[in-house]
Amino acid sequence: MANVSSLQADLLGRARWRWWEFVIWPVAFVLPFVTPSHALMINEIAIVALFAMSLDLILGYTGIVSLGHAAFFGFGAYAAALFAKLVHPDPTLGLLFALVLSAGLGAVASVTILRGTDLTRLMVTLGTALLLLELANKLDWLTGGADGLQGVVMGPVLGLFEFDLFGRTAAWYSLTVLFVLFLVMRRIVNSPFGATLQSIRDNRLRAMSIGVPVVGRLFAIYTVAAAIAGVAGALLAQTTGFASLDVLAFDRSADVMLMLVIGGVGWLYGGVVGAVVFKVLQDWLSSVTPQYWMFWIGLILVLLVLVGRDRLLRPSTWFGAGRAVRKKGAQA
Repeated sequence: MANVSSLQADLLGRARWRWWEFVIWPVAFVLPFVTPSHALMINEIAIVALFAMSLDLILGYTGIVSLGHAAFFGFGAYAAALFAKLVHPDPTLGLLFALVLSAGLGAVASVTILRGTDLTRLMVTLGTALLLLELANKLDWLTGGADGLQGVVMGPVLGLFEFDLFGRTAAWYSLTVLFVLFLVMRRIVNSPFGATLQSIRDNRLRAMSIGVPVVGRLFAIYTVAAAIAGVAGALLAQTTGFASLDVLAFDRSADVMLMLVIGGVGWLYGGVVGAVVFKVLQDWLSSVTPQYWMFWIGLILVLLVLVGRDRLLRPSTWFGAGRAVRKKGAQA
């Protein structure tokens, strides 16, 4: 009973909102109004942050390494774009349509991650994304192939808010969806269900031995993560009015993995922080050195891995650890 009480107290503590969270979300919603020239970038950051958080559900909280998460992102993008073009231009209906279809794809694809090691999962998830990429390329009569799906016209959000050229409506729309799904994910990871996911991540065999239904948990969280990634892709298609093979490319999966490396895994805000840092660095470096911006981002990532995120963000610790080690050696 004492262990159960301590677990409940720990979950309640992690679920409690911090003071700074009441600051960053209102600031995020005010930014498109204060800086309308950056509204399009804010919209893109909100979308990739949602995409990164969906990957963190399976990577950071469950321990499933995936290099094919773009499969769900791209599937959601094409689903929303085709829904708007062929069925109805309402964005919210298209978003729900993409969510349901992406969840279905995630449920089917979850079979591929139930067995095998991390290397096996890497290859299988990557193969899933590549198969969808090739399928979208071959079905050019439906997807537009290499030219992309064009002629996608979106209606106003909730019938009231038209998408404008400056991107402010798109930014607020994406931020709202991000915030709502963030609340859902926060509830999931700070629940007993989320605690069982972390037990699977730490030791799958031990989790099975204490009665955790590992297969059911993996199926459920992979489906949820796929649905959220599909929503992120749908937001991109809806706010840009375009869907191309790029949404299914390997670069998408690699970039979102890098965002989690920057922001940190096993922490929902890590996806947000990683998305902000990555997109700002990408925008700035590509304007300074258009040909070599990827080199500088790679160099930053190498430093991040070698030095460590905590030490890199606290210069005061750069030399303290070395002095402590030398002092300990001298005392020995």
